[in-house]
Amino acid sequence: MERLSALLAEIRACHLCEAQLPLGSNPVLRAAASARLLIVGQAPGTRVHASGIPWNDPSGNRLRSWLSIDRETFYDASRIAIIPMGFCYPGRGKSGDLPPRPECATKWHQRLLAQLPNVQLTLLVGQYAQRHYLPHWYGSISENVYRFRDALPARYFPLPHPSPRNTLWLRRRPWFEEAVVPELRRHTNKILRV
Repeated sequence: MERLSALLAEIRACHLCEAQLPLGSNPVLRAAASARLLIVGQAPGTRVHASGIPWNDPSGNRLRSWLSIDRETFYDASRIAIIPMGFCYPGRGKSGDLPPRPECATKWHQRLLAQLPNVQLTLLVGQYAQRHYLPHWYGSISENVYRFRDALPARYFPLPHPSPRNTLWLRRRPWFEEAVVPELRRHTNKILRV
């Protein structure tokens, strides 16, 4: 059986798609076999690339607010594993960061998930994680998030990306803060025992 520490070291040394990365490779993730909550996001932005700390940006602030947990709890890898769809900053496109490189999920995710036997719930943050993991894609992020209960039997909780770019999306969908966020907190707080 593969050891998680060896696997994480192998991932952090990965240069598989470095030639396509504008800032070079710098895989950013956190995991421990004891983690009970898994967060699968998109890919690091430039701030996260520079710091090497996942969700260390305004998006992370909003995500922690949704979860109602502090930074110490959020970065406790023994409780929360953080594995993006793409481990390195993919570059910038016309309307924001490029999609995560597909190599990471294909090469590493199954091996990582096999080393996380205690995960009780996986937060699927954004369309790339949802398209990859959700058993049903309902045609839009809005519909996936609205129907989050459909994914709970599979232990998934779909979320929109907490980027400041999505402020308008959130403003137009008050049901997210009113109905989804309280359920998100209830499920995650029970798992994390906070």
